[in-house]
Amino acid sequence: MHKRLYIPGPVDVRPDVLGKFATPMIGHRTKEASALQRRISDKLRILLETKNVILLSTSSGSGLMEGAVRSCTRRRAAVFSIGAFGDRWHKMAVSNGVPADRFDSPPGQATLPEQVEAALATGLYDVVCLTHNETMTGVTNPVEEIARVLRRYPEVVWCVDAVSSLGGVRIEVDRLGIDVCITSTQKCLGLPPGMSLCSVSEKAVRAAEQVPFRGLYFDFVELYKFVTEKDHQYPATPSLPHMFALDYQLDRILAEGPEARFDRHARMAGMVRDWARSRFALFSDPRYLSNTVTCIANTRNLSFPDLNRRMGEKGYALSNGYGVLKDRTFRIAHMADTLPDEVAAMLACLDGTLDEMATEDKEERA
Repeated sequence: MHKRLYIPGPVDVRPDVLGKFATPMIGHRTKEASALQRRISDKLRILLETKNVILLSTSSGSGLMEGAVRSCTRRRAAVFSIGAFGDRWHKMAVSNGVPADRFDSPPGQATLPEQVEAALATGLYDVVCLTHNETMTGVTNPVEEIARVLRRYPEVVWCVDAVSSLGGVRIEVDRLGIDVCITSTQKCLGLPPGMSLCSVSEKAVRAAEQVPFRGLYFDFVELYKFVTEKDHQYPATPSLPHMFALDYQLDRILAEGPEARFDRHARMAGMVRDWARSRFALFSDPRYLSNTVTCIANTRNLSFPDLNRRMGEKGYALSNGYGVLKDRTFRIAHMADTLPDEVAAMLACLDGTLDEMATEDKEERA
């Protein structure tokens, strides 16, 4: 039995989208491949609200994250972490020999603009790496306020991990001044894992040109040159099946309308938050709650593995807390092509399952 996924990725994929993966192959160096990749880029620029160049990568989002910090850091990177994925970005920098410092916020809290200001005021950093939406805690960073700080430091390259938010939350790349905005296919875009993408500014590429050792596969200068000088080609063989499906799915997203899509995500988030407050409690700061995944405090000390097993028998999969928050929290994602009615049905099933567990617990105690 297929379990309907309410985990922070991968997400359920529509059958018609999956079907596009069976599109017959074309040569990746053909005009047809260039046209496909150009169409994808044009549609992504609409979704990201940017005029910047789009790079596609046959990798998870982590690949482009590593490429960004390695390619663009000339002196030192400031990595702002609000959970596991900010920690990972810092680890990527250190593992590549890139000088970097990590600035942590407590679990459930956001990166505040004054933290970014304090770091940049030292003059030590020429790159800022930030997680937009942290699935570990269900927190979305206040990028509007942080953007105002970055505008005062025009020489700094701003890299944003939007892996779990882009396509579900509005991100105005050009207005915010984001130099590298990264996402991947298996979350809000509603595709299987295996491809990532980013917008990249000319400023970021010019910075990267000053870095002598950028690696090869994720070298932003090389990727940028292929796209801009060789008609949307890529140095290595890409996953054309992902591109066929992404091209089709972007048509669907734009037909729904980005604003309607963002509103749907907000409505689903509100439903899950209201449910969490009525049955448990929200883990994270209410000022910065994510519209794509909700982190719920396990205030009843229930066995999440037991709960998830029971939900699995009824056709649903939820997610335990991540890392140090395992069993202390659990998470419900609400992203991609999921509909509010489907969320309501899942929550009704979850209510029934919790009531069953409570009844059994009372009977055992009697």
